[in-house]
Amino acid sequence: MSTKELLVVTGMSGAGRSTVAHALEDLGWYVVDNLPPALLPELAVQTKSSDIASLAVVVDVRGGKFFDALSNSLQKLKDSGISYRLLFLDATDQSLVQRFESTRRPHPLQAKDRIVDGIERERTKLEELRSGADVVIDTSNLNVHQLEKRIGEIFSAGMLDAIRINVLSFGYKYGIPVDSDLVLDCRFIPNPHWIPELRPLTGLTKEVSNKVLTSEGVSEFVKSYVGVIRQMMPGYLREGKKYVTIAIGCTGGKHRSVAISEEIAKQLSSEKSEIEISAHATHRDVGRE
Repeated sequence: MSTKELLVVTGMSGAGRSTVAHALEDLGWYVVDNLPPALLPELAVQTKSSDIASLAVVVDVRGGKFFDALSNSLQKLKDSGISYRLLFLDATDQSLVQRFESTRRPHPLQAKDRIVDGIERERTKLEELRSGADVVIDTSNLNVHQLEKRIGEIFSAGMLDAIRINVLSFGYKYGIPVDSDLVLDCRFIPNPHWIPELRPLTGLTKEVSNKVLTSEGVSEFVKSYVGVIRQMMPGYLREGKKYVTIAIGCTGGKHRSVAISEEIAKQLSSEKSEIEISAHATHRDVGRE
């Protein structure tokens, strides 16, 4: 197949599929929006003789009964030896309700009921797809520009041979990120929050970073965890998983988790290995206080 990448984009209504479609187009992807899933295998075959480098197909519950054919179409792709990646966009119920209310549009599965009823029906319908997705992005706390940036980080050059790792800092008091593959708790590290001159700063500053990384046992801890991650990567690659989110948590997501995330991303990107790893750090809760 001449198409380097076939990406199927789906997820919860209101979670940002239109934003993702536009972002992919800006990155040079050929995007087909709201395609009846039954036509997906045929479209994939037709691209064999085309000069399309990367194809993204957006499918969602707007298709009504047509959408129910998606699982069958994805199985046909596998049976035909056509590889693809599945991107699932998600968000909390509260975020989705706020978005629908702000646009004054009904949920596609709402009918005469409440928005939350439509969301619940959609979650049930999409549960199996979400569990089998290659990439899950929680857009609850992302604005349009942040979501576009995240798409650029993952798909700027397609999902080629490199494994891309997002090291995501977060605060436990705001909840564990729903799109995390691995979760690491760094609340055992002394908290700079209790040092008055460091409290207003974040883990992105040299002062806080040095304090966190020079605490007893932290250097060895980070090195050993990076080693564990590297040992897992061949298995992920064999399973076709090329994008991994590692969530690093502390109490507020401002000091310790930020500094540790930056250091882990730095070490993963700088050390040479048989598998190419592209790692970057993002910080969900910095500035949230």
